[in-house]
Amino acid sequence: MKRLLLCLALASTVGLAGCETFDAYTGEKKTSSTSKGAAIGAGVGAVLGYLRNKDESSKTRQRKVLQAAGIGALAGGGVGYYMDSQEAKLRKTLRDSGVSVERDGDNINLVMPGNITFVTAGHDLNASFYQVLDSVVLVLQEFNQTIIVVAGHTDSRGSDTYNQALSERRANSVGQYLMQKGVAAARIDTVGFGEKHPIADNGTAEGRSLNRRVELSLIPITEET
Repeated sequence: MKRLLLCLALASTVGLAGCETFDAYTGEKKTSSTSKGAAIGAGVGAVLGYLRNKDESSKTRQRKVLQAAGIGALAGGGVGYYMDSQEAKLRKTLRDSGVSVERDGDNINLVMPGNITFVTAGHDLNASFYQVLDSVVLVLQEFNQTIIVVAGHTDSRGSDTYNQALSERRANSVGQYLMQKGVAAARIDTVGFGEKHPIADNGTAEGRSLNRRVELSLIPITEET
């Protein structure tokens, strides 16, 4: 019997090799240094680790919900092309938006900076960001054979408890918006990582700004016989 399996393989042990980033404003591929590569891959690696660590009953329930929603699985040979096509559409759609598109193996990561996504120090979405999210929704509906993990991240200011709760609220705000706009709830998982996975130096204002973000990780649903 065929069953659905999330494609969680990384390009390397921690998902850094083969990780490509494209400038959100020009759409051009950027070559990262080793240190930048570690920062870029942190969010994707965190999400994949989170999914691996979910208990088996959760995974089983998730597969049943996906099947009930009528979302098919991708055949192994077509996964790369499918994600390539989705990536190209997202890069075109999100150019000049401030949202970065990252590619890690067969996974796509959208990095949404907190300063353009949310009101200051809150979890409510900026009205000016609705149009960007709406454009993302159109792509997610066209390419519906993916799991969408919405992950919230904060800087290190404030207590661990406060940052964890804020990251969860922000992830939930984006996840709820996607569902309200018609993305199947079965495809969406939300998680808050608090300050655990910085991608920049929390000792600088610029670094803290980069760390305050929400990431959408798009993971293909593949078929295993």
